[in-house]
Amino acid sequence: MRETISGDAEFIQRITHSSFSGFVHSTFNRTFNIQCIENGELYTIACSEIDNGPNTLIIDVDHVSFLGIEVNDRVFVVNQTLYIENKLALSIEKASKWESVIPTYPYNEEILIRNIRRMKEYIDMYGKAGGMKKQIAAQSPFEAEMSKMLDKRKNLLLNELGNNHLSLALSHAVSLIGLGPGLTPSGDDFLTGLFTVFNMKNSPFYAQQLFCKDVLKDAKTLTNDISYMAMKKASIGKVRESIICLIDSLIAGNEEDLFLSLNKVLSIGSSSGTDISLGLVCGLEAKLRAGGKL
Repeated sequence: MRETISGDAEFIQRITHSSFSGFVHSTFNRTFNIQCIENGELYTIACSEIDNGPNTLIIDVDHVSFLGIEVNDRVFVVNQTLYIENKLALSIEKASKWESVIPTYPYNEEILIRNIRRMKEYIDMYGKAGGMKKQIAAQSPFEAEMSKMLDKRKNLLLNELGNNHLSLALSHAVSLIGLGPGLTPSGDDFLTGLFTVFNMKNSPFYAQQLFCKDVLKDAKTLTNDISYMAMKKASIGKVRESIICLIDSLIAGNEEDLFLSLNKVLSIGSSSGTDISLGLVCGLEAKLRAGGKL
């Protein structure tokens, strides 16, 4: 029996009511994913180095690869304990419950505007290139063409958002899905960041959240299950804790706070953290531009 440190409140509730069963979908060094039979969604079991996130439990191990978990292993619940075959039993008795709550968009945008500028400069210097951030080093013809496509489609999307033309922006957003390198393609990660902005209360985009759901209508056939689930959750305001902390720092933090929280997001995946961060900052800029603030 292993203790769960913390977890998504809704995931814990499912286990508490024994309404969860499924199978292992995919395995990695620090995480493995479970597909739930009841609702078809992916749920993640992660080591203690990973931050809280939607549909995620954090357990007290440094990595999960030694547990012997394999794809298609059966997952079930008995007496509020999550079992993966006879290999792992996870108790949720002492787990801290976590919920994703996106910060409210500020009435005073002065700090936000200043921090957006700082964030862009920091990403230019320290962000990981190869996805939404252009690679300066020599690229293969394929990589160069991919970078060109990402940049063009991103700019078309942001131009329409900045002009409040959401109906025209829709096709450009869909064109980014599945595009780019990585387990979660760069275009998907960028949209995850962008969707987060749409879920900030008091933002003009907040009343237009249906845009996110419209983008996702055909997404399941355009990308992989893991990436689709991240976008699906972001479309309803459910993102990782590190992303929420970054938004808090953007809204009200000083330079040190901003860079500390930004570094945690930039460390996600290969270029995923950089792509998500650029989705956030570009979405906020589009909002400011639509409001005549930039």
